[in-house]
Amino acid sequence: MRLTELPVGASGRVYELNGESTVCARLREMGFCESAIIARVSGEKTLLCQLCNTRIALSDRAAQHIMVELIRGGV
Repeated sequence: MRLTELPVGASGRVYELNGESTVCARLREMGFCESAIIARVSGEKTLLCQLCNTRIALSDRAAQHIMVELIRGGV
């Protein structure tokens, strides 16, 4: 599923970044690399995520490039 589909309060493991190579490269620079664990904290248009004990805000357009597998369900 895309990060935008991950329920608020849930955690997932990044398994793929897809889309334009420049966007994917920037996401990797921010820490969204394959096998990273990410938690969705809140948001719809702007998603607040926790990655490596750091909270990062992403636009929904950027978050759609991040494919995750659910590892812990949300509220």
